[in-house]
Amino acid sequence: MNWATDARLVAAVSAAGGLGTLGPNAGATEPSTSPETTGERLREQIRQVRARTDRPFAVNIPIGRGGMRVFSDRAVQVVCEERVPIVFVATGSPAVYTSTLREAGVFVVHAIAAVKHARKAEAEGVDAVVAEGFDGGGHSGFAEIPSMALVQQVVRAVNIPVIAAGGIVDGAGLVMAGAAGAQAAYMGTRFMAVEESPVHPRVKRAIVEADDTATLSWGRTTEVARTLANRFATTFREKELSGMPADELHAYIADYQASANRRIGGVIEGDLDEGEIYMGVGAGLIDEILTSAEVIHGSVAQAQAIAAGLDTVWNAGRRQRTGGWFPQGDAAE
Repeated sequence: MNWATDARLVAAVSAAGGLGTLGPNAGATEPSTSPETTGERLREQIRQVRARTDRPFAVNIPIGRGGMRVFSDRAVQVVCEERVPIVFVATGSPAVYTSTLREAGVFVVHAIAAVKHARKAEAEGVDAVVAEGFDGGGHSGFAEIPSMALVQQVVRAVNIPVIAAGGIVDGAGLVMAGAAGAQAAYMGTRFMAVEESPVHPRVKRAIVEADDTATLSWGRTTEVARTLANRFATTFREKELSGMPADELHAYIADYQASANRRIGGVIEGDLDEGEIYMGVGAGLIDEILTSAEVIHGSVAQAQAIAAGLDTVWNAGRRQRTGGWFPQGDAAE
């Protein structure tokens, strides 16, 4: 979510019974070149959440690479000082921050996209993992494993709680996540299109109008990402398929004049053509802008209704197995 979060959204989600999660640039409308400034912006957002609700919330910290590590170092320092109860760590090794966070009493959740990464996270002492499938918006793993297949395999591989992510936007997704063995589900795109979201109205409308082909996955030589299938994303993929080197592709991402960067230009300023707008395939299931409470309460109610109806479906299936839905014989048992 990153730029697509702020204290208002996070507090609304938590107050409604979910776990609101601040992104590292929550509430900001322009980038910062100073780790100190970035850290203090995050601190202010944390305090604003607490002023709005007394319910638990979390912070998401992508591990910085190279010279960007100073930004995630500062974010970790801030969440420890502010005693944030839960931190989601992503895009890097769980060995980097897990011990520091746990020593500060933080419940650590690490985002992974393959079984081997889940096992490593468990070995490093994380409390839970997010199994983030290729269906989800934003950056995903190079293995490109769909959510439900990934979740089931991760559940088999580790002995810590597993949170399903990628393409989940409603109660049906919650049921599928539970059936796959997950203890919870993480929704991103669905909460971009809620009333409390800081996302530009044009982006919210694009989500509501999205169909099953509205997103595009790109970045095999840089870093795999799923975004709105706009002019930027399609041009990037064309350049990549033509053999453009990774450094030139990164330069193309950075070549954006309308704002400080493509993500702000897209999510915050609403540039649907050239913005880098993270969006999962579940956007095709979102057909209205709701409040956070309506999403959460509606999803839970829908999940309960679906779960209650499954017995009827399976019982009907068993009655039909000798000549209806299932083939005859022992193979149907």
